[in-house]
Amino acid sequence: MPATDLTLLVSDHVDGSLYALTVPDGTVTHRLTGRHISEHAGFLALPGGRVACVDDRRGELLVLDPFGGELVELAVPVAVPAEHLACDPSGRRLAVTTGLGKNAEPWSDLLTVVDLVTGETSRVRTRAGEPGVTVPGGGDPLVVLRHREPGALAAHRFADLLAAPPGCPPTTPHALLSLPDDGHGDAYAPGPGRVFAATGEGVHRARRAGDALTAEPVIPWGSPGRGWYLRLDTRRQALWSTLRGGAPDPVRWPEWTNRAWRHDLETGRTHLTDLGSGLVFRLALSRRHAAFARIHPDGDELVLLDADGPDGAVRRLPLAAMDGAPRRGGTPWEGVQRRAVAASPGSGWIAVTRGGHGEVHIVDAETGREAARPRLDTPLHHGGHMTLRARGDGAEGDPVGR
Repeated sequence: MPATDLTLLVSDHVDGSLYALTVPDGTVTHRLTGRHISEHAGFLALPGGRVACVDDRRGELLVLDPFGGELVELAVPVAVPAEHLACDPSGRRLAVTTGLGKNAEPWSDLLTVVDLVTGETSRVRTRAGEPGVTVPGGGDPLVVLRHREPGALAAHRFADLLAAPPGCPPTTPHALLSLPDDGHGDAYAPGPGRVFAATGEGVHRARRAGDALTAEPVIPWGSPGRGWYLRLDTRRQALWSTLRGGAPDPVRWPEWTNRAWRHDLETGRTHLTDLGSGLVFRLALSRRHAAFARIHPDGDELVLLDADGPDGAVRRLPLAAMDGAPRRGGTPWEGVQRRAVAASPGSGWIAVTRGGHGEVHIVDAETGREAARPRLDTPLHHGGHMTLRARGDGAEGDPVGR
Protein backbone atom coordinates (compact mmCIF):
# COMPACT_ATOMS: atom_id res chain seq x y z
CA MET A 1 0.00 0.00 0.00
CA PRO A 2 1.59 3.34 -1.02
CA ALA A 3 2.44 5.76 1.76
CA THR A 4 0.00 8.31 0.28
CA ASP A 5 -2.83 5.91 1.08
CA LEU A 6 -2.12 6.11 4.82
CA THR A 7 -2.75 9.22 6.91
CA LEU A 8 -2.21 9.68 10.63
CA LEU A 9 -4.19 12.44 12.34
CA VAL A 10 -2.52 13.69 15.54
CA SER A 11 -4.15 16.14 17.92
CA ASP A 12 -2.62 18.21 20.71
CA HIS A 13 -5.94 19.08 22.32
CA VAL A 14 -4.34 21.36 24.93
CA ASP A 15 -2.21 23.41 22.51
CA GLY A 16 -4.98 23.44 19.89
CA SER A 17 -3.14 21.85 16.96
CA LEU A 18 -4.19 19.08 14.59
CA TYR A 19 -1.67 17.45 12.24
CA ALA A 20 -1.98 15.11 9.28
CA LEU A 21 1.09 12.93 8.65
CA THR A 22 1.92 10.42 5.94
CA VAL A 23 2.82 6.93 7.13
CA PRO A 24 5.37 5.46 7.47
CA ASP A 25 7.70 8.42 6.84
CA GLY A 26 5.93 10.88 9.16
CA THR A 27 5.82 13.86 6.79
CA VAL A 28 3.39 16.57 7.92
CA THR A 29 0.93 17.38 5.09
CA HIS A 30 -1.57 19.55 6.99
CA ARG A 31 -1.61 21.48 10.25
CA LEU A 32 -4.62 23.22 11.75
CA THR A 33 -4.19 25.67 14.64
CA GLY A 34 -6.79 26.93 17.06
CA ARG A 35 -8.53 23.54 16.97
CA HIS A 36 -8.96 21.93 20.40
CA ILE A 37 -10.21 18.44 19.56
CA SER A 38 -12.14 16.64 22.29
CA GLU A 39 -9.85 13.86 23.46
CA HIS A 40 -12.69 12.11 25.29
CA ALA A 41 -15.09 12.00 22.33
CA GLY A 42 -12.17 10.99 20.11
CA PHE A 43 -12.12 10.39 16.37
CA LEU A 44 -14.98 8.71 14.50
CA ALA A 45 -14.25 6.84 11.25
CA LEU A 46 -16.63 7.71 8.39
CA PRO A 47 -16.97 6.16 4.91
CA GLY A 48 -14.52 7.27 2.23
CA GLY A 49 -11.56 7.54 4.60
CA ARG A 50 -13.09 10.56 6.32
CA VAL A 51 -13.02 11.26 10.06
CA ALA A 52 -15.32 13.18 12.41
CA CYS A 53 -14.30 14.87 15.66
CA VAL A 54 -15.42 17.76 17.86
CA ASP A 55 -13.64 21.07 18.45
CA ASP A 56 -14.40 21.62 22.14
CA ARG A 57 -13.49 25.31 22.16
CA ARG A 58 -15.34 26.45 19.01
CA GLY A 59 -18.25 24.06 19.57
CA GLU A 60 -18.07 22.48 16.13
CA LEU A 61 -18.34 18.99 14.73
CA LEU A 62 -15.60 18.67 12.10
CA VAL A 63 -15.65 16.28 9.17
CA LEU A 64 -12.08 15.77 7.97
CA ASP A 65 -10.94 14.35 4.63
CA PRO A 66 -7.27 13.43 5.11
CA PHE A 67 -7.03 12.28 1.47
CA GLY A 68 -8.59 15.42 -0.04
CA GLY A 69 -7.17 18.81 -0.92
CA GLU A 70 -8.61 20.59 2.11
CA LEU A 71 -8.48 18.79 5.44
CA VAL A 72 -11.71 20.29 6.81
CA GLU A 73 -14.64 19.20 4.64
CA LEU A 74 -17.44 20.43 6.91
CA ALA A 75 -17.95 22.23 10.24
CA VAL A 76 -21.31 22.04 12.06
CA PRO A 77 -22.14 23.76 15.40
CA VAL A 78 -22.75 21.30 18.27
CA ALA A 79 -23.12 21.50 22.05
CA VAL A 80 -19.93 21.05 24.09
CA PRO A 81 -18.06 19.83 26.10
CA ALA A 82 -18.23 16.75 23.90
CA GLU A 83 -18.36 13.49 25.83
CA HIS A 84 -19.10 10.83 23.22
CA LEU A 85 -19.59 10.74 19.45
CA ALA A 86 -21.22 8.10 17.26
CA CYS A 87 -22.96 7.64 13.90
CA ASP A 88 -25.38 5.25 12.24
CA PRO A 89 -23.90 2.48 10.01
CA SER A 90 -24.25 4.67 6.90
CA GLY A 91 -22.10 7.41 8.43
CA ARG A 92 -24.79 9.98 7.64
CA ARG A 93 -26.48 10.59 10.99
CA LEU A 94 -24.34 11.59 13.98
CA ALA A 95 -24.97 12.17 17.68
CA VAL A 96 -22.80 14.08 20.17
CA THR A 97 -23.36 13.91 23.93
CA THR A 98 -22.04 16.39 26.49
CA GLY A 99 -20.34 15.68 29.80
CA LEU A 100 -18.20 17.20 32.53
CA GLY A 101 -15.52 19.05 30.57
CA LYS A 102 -13.37 20.84 33.19
CA ASN A 103 -16.09 20.63 35.83
CA ALA A 104 -16.15 18.48 38.96
CA GLU A 105 -19.72 17.27 38.44
CA PRO A 106 -21.98 16.67 35.43
CA TRP A 107 -23.81 19.85 34.49
CA SER A 108 -24.80 19.67 30.82
CA ASP A 109 -27.75 17.64 29.55
CA LEU A 110 -27.52 18.66 25.88
CA LEU A 111 -27.52 16.16 23.02
CA THR A 112 -26.85 17.23 19.42
CA VAL A 113 -27.91 15.24 16.34
CA VAL A 114 -26.69 16.02 12.82
CA ASP A 115 -27.67 14.79 9.34
CA LEU A 116 -24.56 15.24 7.18
CA VAL A 117 -26.50 14.89 3.92
CA THR A 118 -29.23 17.47 4.52
CA GLY A 119 -27.22 19.68 6.89
CA GLU A 120 -30.02 19.56 9.46
CA THR A 121 -29.07 19.71 13.12
CA SER A 122 -30.94 19.86 16.41
CA ARG A 123 -30.19 20.11 20.13
CA VAL A 124 -32.33 18.64 22.88
CA ARG A 125 -32.05 18.12 26.63
CA THR A 126 -31.78 14.61 28.05
CA ARG A 127 -30.36 14.38 31.58
CA ALA A 128 -27.06 15.52 33.02
CA GLY A 129 -24.33 12.92 33.29
CA GLU A 130 -21.62 11.41 31.14
CA PRO A 131 -23.74 9.50 28.63
CA GLY A 132 -22.26 7.13 26.12
CA VAL A 133 -23.99 6.93 22.75
CA THR A 134 -24.60 4.53 19.87
CA VAL A 135 -26.79 5.03 16.78
CA PRO A 136 -28.27 1.65 15.76
CA GLY A 137 -29.55 1.22 12.22
CA GLY A 138 -31.77 -1.58 10.94
CA GLY A 139 -34.53 0.79 9.90
CA ASP A 140 -34.90 4.41 10.92
CA PRO A 141 -31.89 5.01 13.20
CA LEU A 142 -32.21 5.16 16.96
CA VAL A 143 -30.03 7.17 19.32
CA VAL A 144 -29.24 5.01 22.36
CA LEU A 145 -27.82 6.85 25.36
CA ARG A 146 -26.01 4.88 28.05
CA HIS A 147 -26.68 6.66 31.35
CA ARG A 148 -25.20 6.17 34.82
CA GLU A 149 -26.64 6.61 38.33
CA PRO A 150 -29.27 5.42 37.62
CA GLY A 151 -27.93 3.21 34.88
CA ALA A 152 -30.00 2.75 31.74
CA LEU A 153 -29.97 2.41 27.99
CA ALA A 154 -32.36 5.09 26.74
CA ALA A 155 -33.62 4.71 23.15
CA HIS A 156 -34.72 7.76 21.16
CA ARG A 157 -35.87 7.94 17.54
CA PHE A 158 -33.30 9.90 15.54
CA ALA A 159 -36.03 11.46 13.38
CA ASP A 160 -37.89 12.71 16.47
CA LEU A 161 -34.74 14.34 17.84
CA LEU A 162 -33.91 15.97 14.52
CA ALA A 163 -37.46 17.36 14.25
CA ALA A 164 -37.43 18.88 17.75
CA PRO A 165 -38.33 22.59 17.89
CA PRO A 166 -35.67 25.21 18.63
CA GLY A 167 -34.78 26.15 22.19
CA CYS A 168 -33.24 22.85 23.30
CA PRO A 169 -36.47 21.26 24.57
CA PRO A 170 -36.39 18.32 26.99
CA THR A 171 -36.91 14.92 25.41
CA THR A 172 -38.24 11.67 26.82
CA PRO A 173 -36.84 8.28 25.75
CA HIS A 174 -39.07 6.14 23.60
CA ALA A 175 -37.89 3.08 25.55
CA LEU A 176 -35.66 2.30 28.54
CA LEU A 177 -33.58 -0.75 29.48
CA SER A 178 -32.05 -0.87 32.95
CA LEU A 179 -28.28 -1.16 33.50
CA PRO A 180 -26.00 -1.16 36.57
CA ASP A 181 -24.99 2.33 37.67
CA ASP A 182 -21.30 1.98 36.74
CA GLY A 183 -21.51 1.77 32.95
CA HIS A 184 -18.45 3.02 31.05
CA GLY A 185 -17.59 1.86 27.54
CA ASP A 186 -19.85 1.43 24.52
CA ALA A 187 -19.90 -0.44 21.21
CA TYR A 188 -22.33 -1.24 18.43
CA ALA A 189 -21.99 -4.10 15.93
CA PRO A 190 -23.98 -3.23 12.77
CA GLY A 191 -23.92 -6.80 11.44
CA PRO A 192 -25.82 -8.52 14.26
CA GLY A 193 -27.41 -5.17 15.22
CA ARG A 194 -26.40 -5.27 18.88
CA VAL A 195 -25.55 -2.57 21.39
CA PHE A 196 -22.92 -3.30 24.05
CA ALA A 197 -22.22 -1.50 27.34
CA ALA A 198 -19.38 -2.28 29.75
CA THR A 199 -20.19 -2.41 33.48
CA GLY A 200 -18.62 -3.99 36.54
CA GLU A 201 -20.76 -7.09 35.98
CA GLY A 202 -19.52 -7.59 32.42
CA VAL A 203 -20.61 -6.50 28.97
CA HIS A 204 -24.35 -5.96 28.74
CA ARG A 205 -25.82 -6.51 25.31
CA ALA A 206 -29.13 -5.64 23.72
CA ARG A 207 -30.63 -6.12 20.29
CA ARG A 208 -32.96 -3.75 18.54
CA ALA A 209 -36.62 -4.73 18.59
CA GLY A 210 -38.50 -2.14 16.56
CA ASP A 211 -37.94 1.19 18.29
CA ALA A 212 -36.93 -0.46 21.57
CA LEU A 213 -34.19 -2.73 22.89
CA THR A 214 -34.35 -6.28 24.20
CA ALA A 215 -31.76 -7.38 26.75
CA GLU A 216 -29.62 -10.45 26.12
CA PRO A 217 -27.36 -12.41 28.52
CA VAL A 218 -24.41 -10.49 29.98
CA ILE A 219 -20.93 -11.44 28.71
CA PRO A 220 -18.77 -11.99 31.85
CA TRP A 221 -15.28 -10.54 32.06
CA GLY A 222 -13.96 -13.92 33.20
CA SER A 223 -11.21 -12.30 35.24
CA PRO A 224 -10.74 -10.04 38.28
CA GLY A 225 -11.13 -6.40 37.39
CA ARG A 226 -13.19 -4.85 34.62
CA GLY A 227 -12.94 -3.03 31.33
CA TRP A 228 -13.51 0.73 31.13
CA TYR A 229 -13.18 0.84 27.35
CA LEU A 230 -14.91 -1.24 24.71
CA ARG A 231 -14.06 -1.50 21.03
CA LEU A 232 -15.42 -3.40 18.03
CA ASP A 233 -12.91 -5.27 15.86
CA THR A 234 -14.24 -4.82 12.33
CA ARG A 235 -11.97 -7.46 10.77
CA ARG A 236 -12.64 -10.28 13.21
CA GLN A 237 -16.11 -9.32 14.52
CA ALA A 238 -14.94 -9.32 18.10
CA LEU A 239 -15.12 -7.02 21.10
CA TRP A 240 -11.91 -5.85 22.78
CA SER A 241 -11.22 -4.23 26.11
CA THR A 242 -8.44 -3.86 28.69
CA LEU A 243 -9.30 -5.30 32.10
CA ARG A 244 -7.89 -3.31 35.00
CA GLY A 245 -7.50 -5.08 38.34
CA GLY A 246 -5.99 -4.30 41.71
CA ALA A 247 -6.61 -1.67 44.37
CA PRO A 248 -8.83 1.17 43.10
CA ASP A 249 -6.60 3.78 44.79
CA PRO A 250 -5.06 5.73 41.85
CA VAL A 251 -1.84 6.30 43.82
CA ARG A 252 -1.25 2.54 43.58
CA TRP A 253 -1.48 2.58 39.79
CA PRO A 254 1.96 0.91 39.28
CA GLU A 255 0.41 -2.23 40.86
CA TRP A 256 -2.67 -2.30 38.62
CA THR A 257 -2.98 -5.49 36.62
CA ASN A 258 -3.95 -5.34 32.97
CA ARG A 259 -5.32 -8.05 30.70
CA ALA A 260 -6.34 -7.86 27.07
CA TRP A 261 -9.92 -9.11 26.74
CA ARG A 262 -11.26 -10.34 23.40
CA HIS A 263 -14.72 -11.81 22.90
CA ASP A 264 -15.51 -13.44 19.56
CA LEU A 265 -19.06 -12.46 18.62
CA GLU A 266 -19.55 -15.47 16.34
CA THR A 267 -18.22 -18.26 18.57
CA GLY A 268 -18.93 -16.69 21.95
CA ARG A 269 -15.39 -17.51 23.13
CA THR A 270 -13.43 -15.10 25.34
CA HIS A 271 -9.62 -14.83 25.31
CA LEU A 272 -7.49 -13.20 28.02
CA THR A 273 -3.84 -12.15 27.69
CA ASP A 274 -1.69 -10.62 30.42
CA LEU A 275 -0.24 -7.24 29.45
CA GLY A 276 1.72 -6.41 32.60
CA SER A 277 1.24 -3.97 35.46
CA GLY A 278 0.87 -0.20 35.36
CA LEU A 279 -1.38 2.03 33.30
CA VAL A 280 -2.98 0.61 30.14
CA PHE A 281 -6.19 2.05 28.75
CA ARG A 282 -7.18 2.54 25.12
CA LEU A 283 -6.09 0.10 22.44
CA ALA A 284 -5.79 0.19 18.66
CA LEU A 285 -6.45 -2.53 16.08
CA SER A 286 -4.30 -3.03 12.99
CA ARG A 287 -4.60 -5.63 10.23
CA ARG A 288 -3.22 -8.44 12.40
CA HIS A 289 -2.46 -6.96 15.82
CA ALA A 290 -3.99 -5.30 18.84
CA ALA A 291 -1.71 -2.55 20.18
CA PHE A 292 -1.49 -1.32 23.77
CA ALA A 293 0.72 1.35 25.34
CA ARG A 294 1.81 0.33 28.85
CA ILE A 295 3.17 2.99 31.22
CA HIS A 296 5.16 1.95 34.30
CA PRO A 297 7.87 3.58 36.46
CA ASP A 298 10.25 0.75 35.53
CA GLY A 299 9.85 1.49 31.81
CA ASP A 300 7.17 1.96 29.19
CA GLU A 301 6.50 -0.34 26.28
CA LEU A 302 4.34 -0.88 23.22
CA VAL A 303 2.64 -4.26 23.56
CA LEU A 304 1.59 -5.93 20.29
CA LEU A 305 -0.77 -8.87 20.55
CA ASP A 306 -1.25 -11.19 17.56
CA ALA A 307 -5.00 -10.95 17.03
CA ASP A 308 -5.13 -13.72 14.42
CA GLY A 309 -2.90 -16.40 15.92
CA PRO A 310 -4.42 -19.09 18.16
CA ASP A 311 -1.94 -18.46 20.97
CA GLY A 312 -2.17 -14.63 20.96
CA ALA A 313 1.61 -14.19 20.82
CA VAL A 314 2.88 -10.97 22.37
CA ARG A 315 5.74 -8.72 21.23
CA ARG A 316 6.99 -6.05 23.66
CA LEU A 317 8.86 -3.01 22.35
CA PRO A 318 10.54 -0.59 24.81
CA LEU A 319 9.57 3.07 24.44
CA ALA A 320 11.72 6.12 25.20
CA ALA A 321 10.97 7.53 28.67
CA MET A 322 8.78 10.62 29.03
CA ASP A 323 9.74 13.66 31.10
CA GLY A 324 6.75 14.30 33.32
CA ALA A 325 5.55 10.69 33.20
CA PRO A 326 3.40 9.37 36.06
CA ARG A 327 5.53 8.55 39.11
CA ARG A 328 5.24 6.33 42.14
CA GLY A 329 3.34 8.08 44.90
CA GLY A 330 1.24 10.14 42.48
CA THR A 331 -1.76 9.47 40.28
CA PRO A 332 -1.59 8.69 36.55
CA TRP A 333 -4.16 11.38 35.69
CA GLU A 334 -3.32 14.81 37.11
CA GLY A 335 -0.57 16.92 35.58
CA VAL A 336 1.32 14.05 33.94
CA GLN A 337 2.19 12.90 30.44
CA ARG A 338 0.71 9.81 28.84
CA ARG A 339 0.62 8.04 25.47
CA ALA A 340 -1.92 7.63 22.68
CA VAL A 341 -1.91 4.71 20.25
CA ALA A 342 -3.40 4.41 16.75
CA ALA A 343 -3.72 1.80 14.00
CA SER A 344 -5.87 1.00 10.96
CA PRO A 345 -7.55 -2.36 10.25
CA GLY A 346 -6.23 -2.03 6.69
CA SER A 347 -2.57 -1.57 7.63
CA GLY A 348 0.26 -3.15 9.60
CA TRP A 349 1.57 0.16 10.96
CA ILE A 350 1.17 1.27 14.58
CA ALA A 351 1.68 4.78 15.98
CA VAL A 352 2.26 5.66 19.64
CA THR A 353 2.98 9.10 21.10
CA ARG A 354 5.59 10.31 23.56
CA GLY A 355 3.63 12.86 25.55
CA GLY A 356 5.42 16.08 26.44
CA HIS A 357 8.05 15.57 23.74
CA GLY A 358 5.88 15.98 20.64
CA GLU A 359 7.18 12.70 19.24
CA VAL A 360 5.34 9.90 17.48
CA HIS A 361 6.83 6.40 17.17
CA ILE A 362 5.75 4.81 13.86
CA VAL A 363 6.26 1.06 14.11
CA ASP A 364 5.88 -1.87 11.71
CA ALA A 365 3.82 -4.35 13.73
CA GLU A 366 4.96 -7.27 11.57
CA THR A 367 8.66 -6.78 12.33
CA GLY A 368 8.69 -4.58 15.43
CA ARG A 369 10.91 -2.09 13.58
CA GLU A 370 10.49 1.64 14.21
CA ALA A 371 10.38 3.27 10.78
CA ALA A 372 10.24 6.91 11.86
CA ARG A 373 9.89 9.15 14.90
CA PRO A 374 8.64 12.53 13.71
CA ARG A 375 8.79 15.43 16.16
CA LEU A 376 5.93 17.91 15.94
CA ASP A 377 5.81 21.61 16.82
CA THR A 378 3.75 21.08 19.98
CA PRO A 379 4.47 18.87 23.01
CA LEU A 380 1.43 16.59 22.59
CA HIS A 381 0.26 17.37 26.12
CA HIS A 382 -1.14 14.36 28.00
CA GLY A 383 -0.06 12.21 25.05
CA GLY A 384 -2.42 13.88 22.60
CA HIS A 385 -4.82 11.77 20.59
CA MET A 386 -4.55 10.02 17.22
CA THR A 387 -6.30 8.02 14.53
CA LEU A 388 -4.84 6.24 11.49
CA ARG A 389 -6.85 5.86 8.28
CA ALA A 390 -6.08 3.86 5.16
CA ARG A 391 -8.12 4.14 1.98
CA GLY A 392 -10.84 1.48 2.04
CA ASP A 393 -9.73 0.09 5.42
CA GLY A 394 -13.30 -0.52 6.65
CA ALA A 395 -12.69 1.30 9.92
CA GLU A 396 -16.13 2.91 9.56
CA GLY A 397 -17.55 -0.53 10.46
CA ASP A 398 -17.02 0.61 14.06
CA PRO A 399 -19.47 3.55 14.26
CA VAL A 400 -18.39 4.84 17.71
CA GLY A 401 -15.80 7.56 18.31
CA ARG A 402 -12.47 6.35 19.67
